[in-house]
Amino acid sequence: MSLVRVILGSKSDLAHGENIKSFLDRFGIDYDFHISSAHRKPDATAKLAKNAEQEGVEVIIAVAGMAAHLPGVVASHTTLPVIGVPLSGSALAGIDALYAVVQMPTGVPVACVAVDGSKNAVILAAQILGIKHPEIKRALTAYKQSLAKV
Repeated sequence: MSLVRVILGSKSDLAHGENIKSFLDRFGIDYDFHISSAHRKPDATAKLAKNAEQEGVEVIIAVAGMAAHLPGVVASHTTLPVIGVPLSGSALAGIDALYAVVQMPTGVPVACVAVDGSKNAVILAAQILGIKHPEIKRALTAYKQSLAKV
């Protein structure tokens, strides 16, 4: 059963998706992975968000650049925590995506990490999941302790 659902807005975001996958694996977190544009596949994107909880998902990571509507669209269709990852790559170097993710209206919150902050999105998801899942908390604690050794 997947605890995290990862949704990328475009195939061009796959490098960030691979980062997310490898970090989720590091923490032993089961996940599923989708590419679904909020603009090109709105019905499929809404379905991924609406069905997530009944499918056992507890956190959603939504990755998008430029207009970056994906995290907000996903959040509008679920009560699960949604973590938005704004991406660089546009003429505005990701500032457009950052603003799109953080400027959500009241009632539709999206947690936002830094531009291109895929690893921090996974760490935040692990922190959320660690409240309920002791094995994830142990892996996260070990990771955080390893940071002090650098």
